[in-house]
Parts: sequence; C-alpha cells; structure tokens
Amino acid sequence: METIKIFTRLISAELHLPERGIENTLKLLEEGCTIPFISRYRKERTGGFDEVQIAAISDRFDKLKEMAKRKETIVKTITEQEKMTPELQKRIDDCWEATTLEDIYLPYKPRRRTRAQVAREQGLEPLSVILMMQREPNPEAAAQRFVKGDVKDTDAALKGAQAIIAEQVSEDERSRQQLRGAFRREAFITSKVVKAKENTEEAAKYSDYFDWEEPLKRCSSHRLLAMRRGENEGILRVGISADDDECMERLKRNYVHGNGRCSLLVAEAVADGYKRLLKPSIETEFANLSKDKADEEAINVFTENLRQLLLGAPLGQKRVMGIDPGFRTGCKVVCLDAQGNLLHHEAIFPHPPVAHRGQATYSLQKMMGQYQIEAIAIGNGTASRETKSFVDECLEGPAFEKETAQQKARNGKQPAIKPQVFVVSEDGASVYSASKAAREEFPDEDVTVRGAVSIGRRLMDPLAELVKIDPKSIGVGQYQHDVDQAKLKRSLDHTVESCVNLVGVNLNTASQHLLMYVSGLGPTLAKNIVDYRRENGAFTSRAQLKKVARLGPAAYEQCAGFLRIPGAKNPLDNSAVHPESYGVVEKMAKDNGCTVGQLIADKEKRARIDIKQYVTDEVGIPTLTDIMKELEKPGRDPREQIEEFEFDKNVQTVEDLAEGMELPGIVTNITNFGAFVDIGVHQDGLVHISQLADRFVSDPTQVVKLHQHVRVRVIAIDRRRNRISLSMKGMK
Repeated sequence: METIKIFTRLISAELHLPERGIENTLKLLEEGCTIPFISRYRKERTGGFDEVQIAAISDRFDKLKEMAKRKETIVKTITEQEKMTPELQKRIDDCWEATTLEDIYLPYKPRRRTRAQVAREQGLEPLSVILMMQREPNPEAAAQRFVKGDVKDTDAALKGAQAIIAEQVSEDERSRQQLRGAFRREAFITSKVVKAKENTEEAAKYSDYFDWEEPLKRCSSHRLLAMRRGENEGILRVGISADDDECMERLKRNYVHGNGRCSLLVAEAVADGYKRLLKPSIETEFANLSKDKADEEAINVFTENLRQLLLGAPLGQKRVMGIDPGFRTGCKVVCLDAQGNLLHHEAIFPHPPVAHRGQATYSLQKMMGQYQIEAIAIGNGTASRETKSFVDECLEGPAFEKETAQQKARNGKQPAIKPQVFVVSEDGASVYSASKAAREEFPDEDVTVRGAVSIGRRLMDPLAELVKIDPKSIGVGQYQHDVDQAKLKRSLDHTVESCVNLVGVNLNTASQHLLMYVSGLGPTLAKNIVDYRRENGAFTSRAQLKKVARLGPAAYEQCAGFLRIPGAKNPLDNSAVHPESYGVVEKMAKDNGCTVGQLIADKEKRARIDIKQYVTDEVGIPTLTDIMKELEKPGRDPREQIEEFEFDKNVQTVEDLAEGMELPGIVTNITNFGAFVDIGVHQDGLVHISQLADRFVSDPTQVVKLHQHVRVRVIAIDRRRNRISLSMKGMK
C-alpha cells in the first residue's frame, strides 16, 4: 500500500492529475480492471479520467514497477559487494529517475576487467589519489614506490593510475550530467553515405541523407528513423556528437587545478576518460533516447491512424458484392448475405489480356439480381479504377434493368435496386486470406475468395473485419517495422481494444476475433462464448453469459456492458448501461409509472427525471448522466455514416496529370510530415504538412482523417521517382 502511495505522488507530479483519482485508478488496475471498463464504468472512483489519461497512468505505473524491480537488483548487487551504506541506500530508495539510478549504480556495476581494474589489482589506486591531489612536484618519484610485480617501471605505474582516474571521471555523476547537458543543448546528428554503396539502387531512396547534419533536438522522428534504417541496411553512417574540444575543456575545469606535472597527467587522464569511455557512453545513451522518442512519435501516428481506420464508417447489414480486381488473373467476385456469410463466388475477366467483357457483364448483372445485391465493394489495388469503370457501365442503361427484370421472371424476386458502389482499402487482405483465421473460416476456399470476402465485409463493418488482421499489416503507419516492436504491439492492442469497446459488440453475431478484444475476455473466453452460442443458440440475455465456461463474476463485470443483444427481452441488454445499474433504471421507470421500454421510448418521461434523486454511495452523477444519454439512444453506433466517392474520370494514370489540376482524393495514410492521398492514378500523392492548410499546422491529424474525402491541387510531378506533390491550400 505504501508503494502505491509513492507511485501515486510520482505519477501525479508528472501528469498533473489529482492524487485521489490516480490512487483509485492504480488500485483498479491492480484488481485486473481494463482501461475501457475503468473509463466507462468507474468515473466516480477516478474523478472522470478518460481512456487517454488512464492509459498514461497505466504506462507510468508499469515503468515504476519495472524500476522498483531494478532497484531491488541494484541493492542486492551492492550489498553482496559489502559496499552498501545507509546514505547510499537512501539515495537509491529516493531515486525514481532511471538515468540517475544507473549513474548511482555505475561504480558498483559488475563488468569485464578494465584497464582501471587491472591497475587497482596492481595496487596503483593510492598513486591515482596522489595524482588527483596535484600537490606532488615529482610524480615520477612518487610512482617509483609502486614499481613492483607486474608494474615494470614508473611509466607503467603512471599509466595505470591515469586509467583509474579516466574511469573515475567517466563514472562520476557530475561529469555525466554535465556532458548530458551539453548534448541536450548542442548535439548534432550526422549522416554520411558509405562510399561503396553510394551509386547502388538500394541507396537511392536515402539520397537526402548522403551528407546530412542537423541539431539532434530538431530532428523529426521520420528523418531519424529513415537514417537509422539506412544505417541498419549498411548504406549510411549515423553519428551523434557535441563539440569535443569544448566538452573536454569543461570536464578539465572540474578536475585539473594548476599547471604542474601532476595536473598535466590528470588532464591527459580526463581527455582519455572522455574520448574512450564517457563520450561513447553518452552518445549511445542519446542515440537510444532519440530512437525511443522517434519510436513514440511514430507509434502515436500509427495508433491514431489505426483508430480512424477501425472506426471507419460502416455500411451496416446489407447484401454486398465484394470484388478483388485484377488484370491477368481476372476479378474474383463474391456475394455475401446481410450477415456477411458467403453465398456465391466466381471469377470474371473484363480486362485485358483475356478481355471477356460481354461475358463478365452478363455474369455480374446476373449475380446482382440473383442475390439482390445492395452494395458493391471494390478493392483499391491493381485494376481498381478499371474495375470501378466496368461496374459503373454494368449499372447504367437498359442492360441492368433488362437483366433484373429477367431475374424477376425466373425466380419471382423483386428487381434488384441499383447498388451503391464503394472503393475499399484492401491493405492487409492478402495477409488475412492466408491466415489461420481465414483457413478456419473458409477451409474449402482458396486465398482469392477469402480476400474478396474480406473486402466485402470491410464495407459492411470495418472494425469487425480488420480485427482479424495484424495491425502492422494494414499499412497506415510510418516506419512501423523500424520501431520497438513490443511497444508497438502493446499500443496497437490497446487501440483495438479501445475501439471495439467504444462501439460495442453484438453478442450473437460477433466473431471470436472480435470478442477477444472485449473488456475482460480474451482468446479463451471468446472461444467459449462462440462454442456456447453454437451449442445453445443465440443469447437472449446478458445474464446467460454467466453460464459460459470459465466466465466468472470478475470477467462478467468487465465485459457485460460492452456486449449488445438486439431484440432482447430487457431493452437494457442492447445498451451500454451496465447490468449493475439496471436497478437504478428500473427505479426510474417505476417512479414514472412505466416500464423500462416505455421510459426509453418516451422523451417527456425521461425529461421529468431528476438524476440527483438517484445518487447513492455507489452511483454518482457521472454514471447517472451516462445512463440518461444511453436511454436517449440505446446501443447507438458512434461511427459516422459512409459516403460514396468518385475519382476524376479524365485522370487514370500519372501521365494524365498536370501541375495546377484540382482533383478529388481519399486520404490513405497520415504521417507526422503530411498525408498521402489516392487520386486514382495507382500512385498516392503527398500533401506535405506545410501544404495541408492556409495556416500553420503542427499535427496533420488536426486537419485530415484517414479515408477522408478531400480536394487537392497538383503542385509537382517527379515522374522519374514516381512522386506526386499535392496541396490542400485554398481547397474546400
């Protein structure tokens, strides 16, 4: 408990949040509560912290627990060396800054035998003390007393003493902090091309960094990650350094006093300690710190893009045709029912080199009528524009009307309505189609069918489909393969969990992959829910969850509020009202002389409720306010409505572009240096951050969202490097 209070004070000071809310949040996290659950259903205890704040608290909590374990290791090591003192113990106990803690530990840290260690074993430490005092007029004479055993002469003795001084300088906290200060203020990052690789094809993409230098503190995350990638590929040499002469002079002022022979020897030792030990250590430290900072920024960009993608507008439960377009291999077409089940699939070949356009038109129109298709999803990869044009032709004029009329005559169904047509991102669809999940879902179909199904389902519900794919394969980040993979995975998993619980999950239709991200569940309980549903039929109440194998009271408390049952006998089972609050709503209804269903349906009845009358020790105003919002629109989907989009029909390839053209486009990726926009020419263009708006923009996400429909102006075309520069300035 005392540790929790210490952590509370530290986190409060760092995040500037109230201690009471932080302490309660830490207790809830220790009890196994998830971030979505705490932010949604425990507002009274936290003081209303949102998910971002709770995630920040959780992150700091994890780091502090790791540091506490590190301190235990440090104390144990120093104690075993019999060098622990009350003063040192107190310094370690009071220290919660990782760099300072490691500085304290450095002199006691086990290491390989260094020059200084060898010199100490030779009995030269007293000589190093004599030199450091800088009072001995004849250090050679003093060194003569130490010439014995492995110390052959006075020169060897002095060099050994200097090695001890060099190591002491490099391990001194004041020296290290002084050099860190210099690096923070003055360090530059430089990048040079490896001459042997300069003219290779692999090096071309790093040409901007062949001779690059800038202050480290101004180096953006994408530039640093690009340089580090070039370094890892053996194309660039990257270094971080400050002014060596100035740094050395500052250090010498700390240790060198006078101009005597001893002072000169100490100055040499300080220079050696700086060049050989201290500088490489601080360079490595700043290289790691800058990489960590760049990773954090890149991960933030990735998670924000992923959030926008997962919360993309859903079409909803409609009969959908999914098309995975292609030239030589044809277009794979699937027809899905309103629940996303596969009804039919076949391949059509409307494009060269096969070009059976008439047959493809007949087949497509026949499928539209036979399966009463309401919407068409076309993947945005190869042949996407051509396939979209082909589909549009199939939906125009009397041919479509004739085919649907014939369908009615043959099977008695109503003529098909004209389907809406959408172009859908297919990033990661190939990864899903070859995955274990896809093989389990469609064991008898090949990867092309599974990919087309994924494209169709993404239109119906992006969230439900995209959770099946490793987020790193969705392609909405920058340098995602270069950042710390453990941190990236943890952040992406939190993002997916947050999105799934924000939207809520239909308990009777959700896949195992979707259910596993629900608060309090996971792979095992998600599978058990699906198995229970298969054996016992659809759930009719949330209370039935308690019958699922291994789903105990704690898991039920965490998950119940995020699971929905449309058409349930109790309407609250299809809302975000938690079962623990059902009694409050039932009392509200009783006080109004009506049922819960009538209370939900009647706005006037809800308007008469004074929520202050229902405050208890467990239920406060925040929860009651949330309940009233949910009763207004129970089970409301927070996502936006989907919109159709059309590229400029006169622009098909990069060759059709000209500077000054204004075109419609779709934002496909957002980085911290701008946004990439698909304008329908098989090559995305870049709207640099400086071209996003007529005002200064520090964060592109303030201006654009993933898959947003925008208008852009072409400002430059580099056909050699296949780069398109776009601007949104002055666009509406």
